[in-house]
Amino acid sequence: MKPIGYVVVALVAAAAGFGIYQFALAPRAVELPQVANETNGSAPAQDAAEGDSDDGLPEILPDFTLANLEGQPQSIRSWTGKSMIVNFWATWCAPCRREIPLLNKIQAEHGAEGFQIVGVAVDFREDVLKYAKEIGIDYPLLIGEEDGLEAVTKFGRGSLGFPFTVFTDNQHRLVLFHLGEIHPEQAEVMLATVRRVNAGELTPAAARAVAAKQLQELPAAKE
Repeated sequence: MKPIGYVVVALVAAAAGFGIYQFALAPRAVELPQVANETNGSAPAQDAAEGDSDDGLPEILPDFTLANLEGQPQSIRSWTGKSMIVNFWATWCAPCRREIPLLNKIQAEHGAEGFQIVGVAVDFREDVLKYAKEIGIDYPLLIGEEDGLEAVTKFGRGSLGFPFTVFTDNQHRLVLFHLGEIHPEQAEVMLATVRRVNAGELTPAAARAVAAKQLQELPAAKE
């Protein structure tokens, strides 16, 4: 067990060790406002200048800076002109580990059309570096412990389970918020929805309603 000597407001009342830290953020059922079928959370911690949408999501991808794989600070907004897929995860989270091959595939197949996955590992840096090297992650990673948890608070009210993923258009407007493991059929719906926003066919708010209907029609994902 690795001790963490800090207090995380709203997410962890008092983190006395890695076990408490893990328990506080492990994927589980949580009471969060519903924002379309694929979404189970909303974000209160957003700059007032950018504002929130009517359904509680921040309109623009909230800015935060964490260390990248090389140990250099990097802003999540440094990928300009890209449709972002920002995936929050941790090495101890089984659903997080399961969806990494799919995220690798999405990056390989859709990176050329402007989609950019960034994994945000809320975990101990040495654990992330070791795991990323072992399995191979083909997209950029940002890594943080307390600062990673602070980034999480910009997307949800109260504690959120892992993984969760936000999708933006190419202007960094938030389009979709997904809590839980992403499955291939869901990914297809969400990527297609972002494309329609980029093409000017849908606003982000309208896109959430369209995606919700399509996701509800999908067969239940097998665990």
